[in-house]
Amino acid sequence: MNYQWNWNIFWEMSPDGVQTYWDTLLSGLAWTMATALAGWVIALALGFAVGAMRTLPNRWLRMVGTGYVELFRNVPLLVQMFLWFFVMPELLPQAGGDWLKSLPNAPFVTAVLCLGFFTSARVAVQVTAGIEALAGGQRLAALALGLDLPQTYRFVLLPLAVRMILPPLTSEFLNIIKNSSVALTIGLMELTASARAIQEFSFQVFEAFTAATLIYVVVNLVVIAAMRWLEHRLALPGTLGGR
Repeated sequence: MNYQWNWNIFWEMSPDGVQTYWDTLLSGLAWTMATALAGWVIALALGFAVGAMRTLPNRWLRMVGTGYVELFRNVPLLVQMFLWFFVMPELLPQAGGDWLKSLPNAPFVTAVLCLGFFTSARVAVQVTAGIEALAGGQRLAALALGLDLPQTYRFVLLPLAVRMILPPLTSEFLNIIKNSSVALTIGLMELTASARAIQEFSFQVFEAFTAATLIYVVVNLVVIAAMRWLEHRLALPGTLGGR
């Protein structure tokens, strides 16, 4: 292989003449984290609501929750990204569709919604498993103490379930960071798209994607360390990780 390595490429100016290639990578990292964090907020909110819904006594609510999970979990993320970006604006009323398409950061908004709904289905499964893993007496004891069903979920079941599902939630958090790279297909200049742009302008493909890979690894290691610290802080005594 007759390839000319050039690690100094990151300190050279990009074609826009405003920033270096390293600044381009950092800008991509910022968009990656903004997309992942905003999508994670949506995923947690919807995931906890749908996950709890799937454990309610009402059969119809359980069916709605299960249908939501199966819909968003069984369609590939790339297909969902295209549906949100190209199809959803056409299904909305004319004014709403035009407003959505004219947003200055339409790819970012679309990516956040897509990743949020896609990941929420996976979070919902974890939440349901966490609640069902609790002893049945927890729910009955809370009801016997005079709590109604919403209070039972809010003060007893969900706080206990969250502590049990923190390890799989860590995996989902890592997944949403990595899955944000799919957003390059709709024009979002996140980290992978930034690396590809550097490769196209400078032809230094190995350096560009090596740097992007290392950044992904460092970010995910930081997330893992933070989540492990949180797991130890919230671990239930007498359980795995608890004292």
